[in-house]
Amino acid sequence: MTKLRVLVVDDSLTIRRRLSEILTADPELEVIGEAEDGKRAIELCEQLRPDVMTLDMVMPVMSGLTATEYIMAYTPTPILIVSASMNRGELFKTYDALAAGAIDVLEKPAADNVDSHWERRFVAAVKLIAKIKVITHVRGRMSGAKRAGAAVAGLSATSPTPKHHDQPPGRHYDVVAIGASTGGPAAIVKVLKALPPGLRVPVFFVLHIDEPFAAAFAEWLEHQTPHRVAYARDREPIESLRGQVIMAPPGRHLSVGGGRLHLNADPPRHSCRPSVDVLFESLALDPGAEVLACLLTGMGRDGAAGLLAIRRAGGFTIAQDENTSVVYGMPREAVLLDAAQMVLPLDEIGPQIVRLLGDGTRHGQERPH
Repeated sequence: MTKLRVLVVDDSLTIRRRLSEILTADPELEVIGEAEDGKRAIELCEQLRPDVMTLDMVMPVMSGLTATEYIMAYTPTPILIVSASMNRGELFKTYDALAAGAIDVLEKPAADNVDSHWERRFVAAVKLIAKIKVITHVRGRMSGAKRAGAAVAGLSATSPTPKHHDQPPGRHYDVVAIGASTGGPAAIVKVLKALPPGLRVPVFFVLHIDEPFAAAFAEWLEHQTPHRVAYARDREPIESLRGQVIMAPPGRHLSVGGGRLHLNADPPRHSCRPSVDVLFESLALDPGAEVLACLLTGMGRDGAAGLLAIRRAGGFTIAQDENTSVVYGMPREAVLLDAAQMVLPLDEIGPQIVRLLGDGTRHGQERPH
């Protein structure tokens, strides 16, 4: 049996050895190297070409963020961020790393507090991420990340020919709704940047990101886009949210009804809370035909049934295509259900939303502060 080859990166020798012990104990995994900083991680990544890398964020010489940007630009490798950094600035760097192409993030416990439950989660995450086919992120090249080893040519993702049904002209939408999971941070930034400031409609958004890492995501997203971004508040009137991006808070389902937002801690759907399906299905029952919904990259099937409900209610639906999805799970399920009226590459989704909104946007206006 061919083992999955893992590179472990952490500035703490104790942590590196503990993580390596956990991984080596699994018969499907092999630790092929350890690195103490981002520069060494890049060198070993180029030399060893691991199947997956675990990466700390706060390290000397070169940070995990800089290493991620470089690796995803020149030697794309599935990266699991394993971090104990929870202050605002370090959370922002974690989101930056996810936007630069890291696949997922797992909270790092203290070296003397690694229990069996965490070990199982860690091993499962490494195995899952190792199987994801990552794509090149040119962000690292554009940001001027320093090369630490020999030159490595980047790979380009191919763009498919989108399959879609044209939307009849003259439609009017009251809400844009977006769902995403694995690979979602980079995807949602791309979509929102394409939407002009001064939107007439609110944008409701569900992202699967675990606590405690979700704590500052809305604030980070506001810094990345020309829009005001905030976590949803229970009973907030939808009318007051026009032009804003409203995100489901961590650990709470977001739904709409009676012209207001509603938050609850009901059981997870598809092991997710917040769930995209909860939001989409509530929109299908409420405004219905006035919803423009989009399902982005993500693992599993959350959001597919909800997207179909919106389509059946008369709304318009878009799914991200396979070639530009970090994980073609959620959008694939939507396509199989015939829930998506358009299947588009990521770069085309934002511009297509703008075209569909038509006069529903007010170009050139800045967000209020």
